Amino acid sequence: MIDEVKIRAAIREFRMPADSTQIPDSMVDSIAVRDGLVQVALLATREEAAHREPLRQALESMLSRLKGVRNVAVVFTAQRNAPRAQPATSAPSAQTATILGQVGAIIAVASGKGGVGKSTVAVNLAVALAAMGKRVGLLDADIYGPSLPRMLGTSGKPETVGNHLRPFDAWGLQAISIGHVVSDETAMIWRGPMVLNALMQLMTQVAWPELDLMVIDLPPGTGDIQLTLAQRLKLAGAVIVSTPQDVALADARRGVSMFRQVRVPVLGVVENMSFFCCPNCGTRTEIFGHGGARVEAQRAGVPFLGEIPLLPAIRETSDAGTPIVVSAPDSDAARAFLAVAESIMRELGTTPQQRGPAIVIE
Repeated sequence: MIDEVKIRAAIREFRMPADSTQIPDSMVDSIAVRDGLVQVALLATREEAAHREPLRQALESMLSRLKGVRNVAVVFTAQRNAPRAQPATSAPSAQTATILGQVGAIIAVASGKGGVGKSTVAVNLAVALAAMGKRVGLLDADIYGPSLPRMLGTSGKPETVGNHLRPFDAWGLQAISIGHVVSDETAMIWRGPMVLNALMQLMTQVAWPELDLMVIDLPPGTGDIQLTLAQRLKLAGAVIVSTPQDVALADARRGVSMFRQVRVPVLGVVENMSFFCCPNCGTRTEIFGHGGARVEAQRAGVPFLGEIPLLPAIRETSDAGTPIVVSAPDSDAARAFLAVAESIMRELGTTPQQRGPAIVIE
């Protein structure tokens, strides 16, 4: 089994083919290994990184050939004593480069708390955008609780293209999740740095094609992953998913606040599980209340994007891996998701987009 000791030993034995350059131990900032996923961070200033790119590529190529390595990413990180380019609460500057530069607009789907159906909204929203003729990618950033493989009906390990994973093609989407790499029975008992390493691999070590839009399904809350994405990507905006009751709205309020602090536009709020209609008698019941997300959006001064009903068919199609937008496109639920997608596209039309070169991770 591949582990950190074997990776470190391989780095010590590594020689550049052209001039036999070695990598000193002092240059290796960190090594993370989990289930065949390997990430190595090499210390380098921004100026040094450009000159050492051939070294990074050669080391990455060598490590990828080691037995037991499924995927590897070698990245440059700034010196520990170097000042940070920007504070944690700032957005990427014009000089800061973005990754996923082949994507026109990146949308984060977030929630302040779990259990509000955020992943279901993210998947059906992505499929709805694809149904509108957009080239769409879907990235499952919920490392601890990946649900994308089940909801899309994709299984097995992704193919590789060189040192990169090939995203799955499902329902008009290009999609990837940590759930495609590790077994669905594996508990992701990872500390923060390992989680962030895995997330970086999903962004930088996947052969993403040219895309009009990418939807990123964030984990619930306002933690490291949310801040990392806000700092390292040029997000076009965030969509906040909430149910109507007060306990969920309080957490949605925190989500809006967090994205504003990191200067990411909030495209709006979606009210999920807005109401329930009995499939037998048609009686409408507002199980979690109704309209709370609309009121919260007005209070926060952000758009209200729409409401999604609580229907058995949404749960059934999600469990079956056939999103309701494609499996029942004429249903009330599918029309609700399409309406939210149209609202988001209208908001994106007024959101300025900026692009930049690749970043050095700090």
